[in-house]
Amino acid sequence: MKSCLVVDDSRVVRKVARKILEELGFTCTEAEDGKQAMEKCAEAMPDAVLLDWNMPVMTGIEFLRRLRKMTGGQAPKVVFCTTENDLAHIQEALSAGANEYIMKPFDSDIIQTKFQQVGLL
Repeated sequence: MKSCLVVDDSRVVRKVARKILEELGFTCTEAEDGKQAMEKCAEAMPDAVLLDWNMPVMTGIEFLRRLRKMTGGQAPKVVFCTTENDLAHIQEALSAGANEYIMKPFDSDIIQTKFQQVGLL
């Protein structure tokens, strides 16, 4: 079974994403900021990370850059899930190593499609 780390400062968003991902067959862990997410990845690297941009302590983009340094640019697959929908943010995320980009609000179909596109399903 594949694992996914859901990183978002909103408890509601984490719970909704977790429910969708568990229905798609993932085991899920949660983090409320990038620092917590780094700690979770150091404990056990997930197959996927669903990542918010705007969070306290460490933002999603800061987390992504550190994660890619830590893993040598390899796994896990990272899908940004954010309200930041301008081209500059999308390009920055992809150049930092994100595999895909989802706009909030999201639903099960969107997550399933993006996870299929990056080879997780």
